[in-house]
Amino acid sequence: MKVEAKRIENTETGGGAEAAPCAGAKTRVRDRIFETACDLFYKQGIRGVGVDAIASEAGTNKMSFYRSFPSKDELVAEYVRDAARQFMQWWDEVVAPYPNDPRRQAEALFEATVNKPVEQCDRGCAMANVMVEIQEEDHAALVVVRAHKAEIRERLRKLAADMGARNPDKLGDSLMLVMGGSFQARMIFPQGSSSPVDVAGCCAKVLIEAHLGNNGACSG
Repeated sequence: MKVEAKRIENTETGGGAEAAPCAGAKTRVRDRIFETACDLFYKQGIRGVGVDAIASEAGTNKMSFYRSFPSKDELVAEYVRDAARQFMQWWDEVVAPYPNDPRRQAEALFEATVNKPVEQCDRGCAMANVMVEIQEEDHAALVVVRAHKAEIRERLRKLAADMGARNPDKLGDSLMLVMGGSFQARMIFPQGSSSPVDVAGCCAKVLIEAHLGNNGACSG
């Protein structure tokens, strides 16, 4: 422990030949703690996972935890920020093959939602789960969640406007409800069974057709 403390001191002050290697080791510990926390938060909930459990599962201790994160609340906020970044990266990758084709982009999003690997969303929407668990209105994580959901809403509304919907705001909001509902349905209906998630793509197409002035029929 004394050797570890000395190395940390060298890293923080910038002195000694061990400074650079220790910085790398410290980063790896932080990453391990963060990855472990993300997995536990999603599977067991924010309130159900404490600092001791995170540190133990990550193979470290509370001292290392608090060197990496000033508090559990800040770790939760970072968990939500990372989830938001990953979701938007997924979104951009899904729509990238269809430039200048907003309708196909929207359809692709819902097709990808249906086909999303079950292990990535079998506990529903991470953002919605955080909203349910955290009661403090000014919590940093809730600020991130609200901004993230607002961005999704605006993106869907823009897709609806770009494809020429009669009422793009209503279509965008309707698509958002389908998308959110499909993630939550995974908590109740597991992969491999007859699930409402399977028709999310069809629902999106029906809504789009209806708002573009067509009959809105969908055969599959």
